[in-house]
Order: sequence, then structure tokens, then C-alpha cells
Amino acid sequence: MIRELAMEFARVTEAAAIASARWMGRGEKEKADDAAVVAMRSVFSTVQIDGTVVIGEGEMDEAPMLYIGERVGAGVDPKVDIAVDPVEGTNNVSRGLNNAIAVVAVTDTGGFLHAPDMYMDKIAVGPKAKGKIHLDAPVISNLKVVAEVNDKDIEDLTVVILNRPRHEKIIKEVRAAGARIKLIQDGDVAPAVAAAMAGTGVDMLLGIGGAPEGVLAAAALKCLGGEMQARLWPEDDEDIKRAQKLGIGDINRLLTMDDLVKTDDVVFAATGITDGDLVQGVRFFGNGARTHTVVMRAVTGTVRFIDAIHKLDKKPFTYRR
Repeated sequence: MIRELAMEFARVTEAAAIASARWMGRGEKEKADDAAVVAMRSVFSTVQIDGTVVIGEGEMDEAPMLYIGERVGAGVDPKVDIAVDPVEGTNNVSRGLNNAIAVVAVTDTGGFLHAPDMYMDKIAVGPKAKGKIHLDAPVISNLKVVAEVNDKDIEDLTVVILNRPRHEKIIKEVRAAGARIKLIQDGDVAPAVAAAMAGTGVDMLLGIGGAPEGVLAAAALKCLGGEMQARLWPEDDEDIKRAQKLGIGDINRLLTMDDLVKTDDVVFAATGITDGDLVQGVRFFGNGARTHTVVMRAVTGTVRFIDAIHKLDKKPFTYRR
């Protein structure tokens, strides 16, 4: 993939974040999402790629979502696969809560697991714990490993878990081990990525969240040298059929990093909509806005943080939708 395209993908997530941030705290999550989709689609059309959305928000008949199978870009080489979530954490935007981001990951054709829209059990850790944790291991075992490799006491670890009834057992086990917990309401991509970045205060992500979000997080972890292990978590027969339709034969198979993201030629970009563990949210002033974006490439391992100021009167109308 052409190196210069990384900045183009940052432009895409910046546009979505600015558009969505205008709806922060207004209780209108659908409008926040729609604004981000329109802005993201508009800027994508200017990027010199022939892209296909393989991880998206829905099927073709659910427009205006960026749907699975949608073609994006200017229609010129290189051909790439796109994983996208214009607003990861729509409820967080509507309530003015932390960790809402606009996110894109891009790789060679066939580079992503085509994850169905269903649940996925996950564990995410940083580079030092790579190869030393296991999704099926007891919680205490994984905590001991992460503490040891990071030269910490278990009591100093912070584990991020979605605040859901299905996680009561995990929460009890983490607390019994003495580790700290940050419970989140929505949006597990940013904390999964934060687990692999020094200085974020996050050491591990545990629990069941969205499968598409798992692939997006895995793309970033591939860039950072971290690790995610996962397993699809179907709720019913329809989920199983959906997975099989996308070519996943064994629904119970442990998914490794190389299953989730099959190549090192991957770019990840995320712009903060609201403040969070990974990036800061959008700030508006006068006719301008300030954004904070992280862009990564797995080939080089480079991580860039982009602090940008935008003059909105010179931007496309989609920013002001």
C-alpha cells in the first residue's frame, strides 16, 4: 500500500469526527452516526484507491450506512479492503461520554477476517504480553502474566470491561485477583488499542463485544505489536448462519491475530469524537475545530498523532451537516 495514503485516511476520520461531534450530548445517536457517514463517504470519494468495505455498519439496503460491499474511493489502484466505523460508540456521543471515535482500517484485498455483525469474546494486551496470554486461560493467569511482563503488581493493573450483565463472572474474578477495573458503557475499540500503548493507563481489555469492532481493534494491535485473541459468540442460529455465509466454518475456533488481520500491510486511523484513552475529542471554536488523530502502519510500526486545526468555512459542506 502506498505510504502517503495513511494521511488520506486520517482526513477521512477527521471529517467523520467533526460531523458527528456536533451532535455530542444531544441524545440523537442516529443523527450523530448519519452525519459521520455522510462526511466519511464524501471524503473517501477523493482518496486515490479502489476500496471495498468488508467491515461496515450493515447491508446494502440499510443505506445511508457504509454498507458491506460498498465501493469507496476514486476507483483507481491500489485495490484495498476497508474496515470502518464512522462512530464507534454512538451512545457515547449522544450522552457526551468518553471514548467515541471515528475509525478506519485499510489493508490488501483479503487481508481482514470478514466478521459478521454479532458478538465476539476478546482479550487484548500490549506487546510485552504477546504470546503469553490465552483467551481460555483463567483470568488470574492472564493477569499474572500481564503484571509480570510489565513489572507491575496485579493491584496496579487496569482492565477495561464493558458494563454488561454477561460480564458479572469476569468482573468478580478480576476484583478477586486485586486488579483495578474500568467499566465502560460502549465502544471497546479505543480501550483495546490503548492496552497496547504505553502511558494510556490501560493494561488489558476483556469480555464480549462486537465482532466487527474486534477486527478494527486487531488492525491497530497489529500495527502496535500487541495481541488479541478472540472467538465468535453467537446468540442464535441466525448468527451461526451469518458467520457461515461469510466463510467462517468453525464458529468455535480460536481466532488469532493472523486470523483477524492476515497481513502486515495495514493502516489504522482513528480520530476522537469525545475525549478518551486513545485520543482527545473534537474542540470547536468560532468557525473552526481542532481534532486529535492517531495513524499507524504495521509495515513500519510507525505511530503518528496528528493535532489538526480545521477552518470549517473552507471544508466541504458535509462537515456542517
